[in-house]
Amino acid sequence: MIKSILLLAHTDESGVTLPNSAYESLGAAMALAQQSGAALAIGLIGADVQSAADTIAGAGASQILAVSGPDFAQPRAASDAQAAEALARAVSVDLILAPATSRFLRSLPALAHRLQGRVDTHVTSLRANGDELAATRWFYRQRIEGVFTRGERPWIVLLDSGCHQPRHGSSVHAAVEQIPVVLTGPAKRTTVTGIRVPKSDAQTIRPDAALLFVAGAGWTKKQLDGKTHPEEAEKLILEFLRVSSASLGGSKSLVDQSGENQAVLRFMTHLNQVGQTGATPRHPKGLSTCCHGEEPHVVGWRFINERRAINLDPNCGWARGKADVLYVANAFEVIAKLNEILEQRATHLPQAAVASD
Repeated sequence: MIKSILLLAHTDESGVTLPNSAYESLGAAMALAQQSGAALAIGLIGADVQSAADTIAGAGASQILAVSGPDFAQPRAASDAQAAEALARAVSVDLILAPATSRFLRSLPALAHRLQGRVDTHVTSLRANGDELAATRWFYRQRIEGVFTRGERPWIVLLDSGCHQPRHGSSVHAAVEQIPVVLTGPAKRTTVTGIRVPKSDAQTIRPDAALLFVAGAGWTKKQLDGKTHPEEAEKLILEFLRVSSASLGGSKSLVDQSGENQAVLRFMTHLNQVGQTGATPRHPKGLSTCCHGEEPHVVGWRFINERRAINLDPNCGWARGKADVLYVANAFEVIAKLNEILEQRATHLPQAAVASD
């Protein structure tokens, strides 16, 4: 039986608000608290959390606690684990929820050890069934859905993004109780000297994008003229990503070509692979191009709400019930025309409006 829930969250890169996944976890925590009748408390970590706390002030939490200060501005496993421990010990808690961010995935397993509890990551949903709390997650690379429960307390659960509707409280001033934490030398040993990120036009993995664009091996195969056109394919795909703000995925057969001495798309890596990776892309829409749509690839599309595909073969795998819409057409021609249309619209509409279509 769950009597109390603690939601942990940290500020995002701006330092003034929470990442979207934290608001999704807040929605899950509020729903679970309503189902079980448990009290909900919120613990925040960051340099200055007041602005972030104000965005969730009306969420119905009995307490909003914080560990804040310059030492907690950047992600660091040792200091984050110590801050989370202080927040957890400040309230009597049975269940600790947190978004599955890279920051918490590194630090909260240590929290479970310190509290002698249990931790589960990549959980997609939680539900209360009487006195029992059940968690759901995917196993064997998204092929098997498992439902399980644990008797150990506290139970720490990290929730995957894209599984719950984000919830915001009314934006009013929040009463935040500061929990003092003094870091010793070992906890401050790691320092962040800087952040290296690719240029915005070189970034191809965008988890929050409205559209997932998946390229198949057909982009590097011989086309209607009997020749391959990888350079043209690269230009068309990168231009589409730029004008649409889409995220890029690739079939396994395409990303594997780099080790087979075949023509490749130079910007495509195994990090872009959809299917057979254990990755869980969750985008509102998906567009697959030059891909035959075998089952392992379709597994990666399990959580895409609307699937469309472009393929010259009317009998491709996508035509057999795996796509909502199949365009029997040349992907080179279709994407070139789309780029032209989107470029024209971009000159008249804000980028956000273009990306949302």
